[in-house]
Amino acid sequence: MKRAPTPANKLSLTDLGKLREQLKHETEAREAERQRAEAAARKAEEEANVFRANVGGVTALRQNKRVEHPRNPPAPDPVHSRAEDKRVLDASLSDEFDVDNLLETDDTLSFRRPGIGEDVLKKLRRGEWATQDQIDLHGLRREEAREALAAFLRRAVQRGIRCVRVIHGKGLGSPDKTPVLKSKVRSWLVQKEEVIAFVEPRNTAGGAGAVLVLLRQPHSS
Repeated sequence: MKRAPTPANKLSLTDLGKLREQLKHETEAREAERQRAEAAARKAEEEANVFRANVGGVTALRQNKRVEHPRNPPAPDPVHSRAEDKRVLDASLSDEFDVDNLLETDDTLSFRRPGIGEDVLKKLRRGEWATQDQIDLHGLRREEAREALAAFLRRAVQRGIRCVRVIHGKGLGSPDKTPVLKSKVRSWLVQKEEVIAFVEPRNTAGGAGAVLVLLRQPHSS
């Protein structure tokens, strides 16, 4: 009696053995991978514990306290620098300023800005504007006198003072009896925009040794 042929979908013993061997290798590989992953996790946990033990407690920074700097900061505005330079320039007084060549003065070296009438000089000389403050430059060297006068005028304008007296002396104490500061003071005064007029006062108010100065009112243009 002949045996029935083996169905094509049934595996031989050899094939089953190969299949079992393949499944075994795959199982061992998965187990080895699992063990490696567990070992790596344990190592990471151990390193984290060591780090925390060495560093101690750590508090996270609040995000709202961070300062965000602009990535493209705006270019510096030169307007403020120019304004400061102009202020310093306006406050400075030059010894090289030639009054005779640039401005018209009378025989008594009085001075008035364009637009200021002659009657202002007459009233100033007569004392119709009360002298509210004065500065005495006697005994000062030229540089010291220049700085002192500039500072004095600046303070007077800030205080709203209208009329001041500047005492420069008659030069009687100088070696050649020449009033060195007299011409310098007038040159310095002309350079100050806030000075709108000045005159040599009467003898009772200082005469040739002083000058009465009329300052621009703060609201004047």
